[in-house]
Amino acid sequence: MDLQLTNKVALVTGSTAGIGLAIARRLAAEGAEVIITGRTEARLTEARTAILAETPAANVRTVAVDFGKAEEVDNLLREVPTVDILVNNVGIFDPKPFTEIPDEDWLRFFEVNVLSGVRLSRQYFPLMLKQNWGRILFISSESALQIPEEMIHYGTTKTAQLAVARGLAELTKGTAVTVNSVLPGPTASEGVDEFIQKMSAEGKSKQEAEKEFFQNARPSSLLQRFATTDEVANMVAYLASPLASATNGASVRVDGGVVRSIG
Repeated sequence: MDLQLTNKVALVTGSTAGIGLAIARRLAAEGAEVIITGRTEARLTEARTAILAETPAANVRTVAVDFGKAEEVDNLLREVPTVDILVNNVGIFDPKPFTEIPDEDWLRFFEVNVLSGVRLSRQYFPLMLKQNWGRILFISSESALQIPEEMIHYGTTKTAQLAVARGLAELTKGTAVTVNSVLPGPTASEGVDEFIQKMSAEGKSKQEAEKEFFQNARPSSLLQRFATTDEVANMVAYLASPLASATNGASVRVDGGVVRSIG
């Protein structure tokens, strides 16, 4: 299927590994010009090399940015003044008991997970409306619908993303701009290995830890395994394309059936 993304300019935040890198790889393979972001030049170079190894003719640019710092986001906006596709993927998570989450952690999570997308959308969204085409995607999580007891602050920021995305979508009436959210379930991204080790007893293998995780933490999963980053990226690439023109203001789940809902 031709997703008609050739020469579209796409910015993918938090794209040196995991879901973000998979999205950048998929968009580049579809012919989009992709801008990837990360906190260090070394990680950016590594990610760009990986994309070019898979798609040698890909047009890939890099920008170093820490989304927890407003001044660095401002620098990104100066370097990349306009895009056709914005994928707000950058995010942080950390399992921690609720009573041990200080104000500083709440504010840091909100700064990175929510305000990063707000700041970028504030610049790119009006330009998309002006050109009458554009895609904004927030990579949220099934944790937005089922707040995880082990990291309530993370789940709260993921719910906030859904609200921002739906609110922006309401402003697109009668245009060819869409704003949607994608809700991955447990996914085999870079940070998951560390997360699983924290959630499981010491000395267990990765396979045992994964099995324990789905038995105890996500028993409602129909997939009963971690989704691959490519499985998430495939959905994002479709929603970023002109083919998804009738999908707007939606929260699209790629959660392996974790959320027990028919809606």
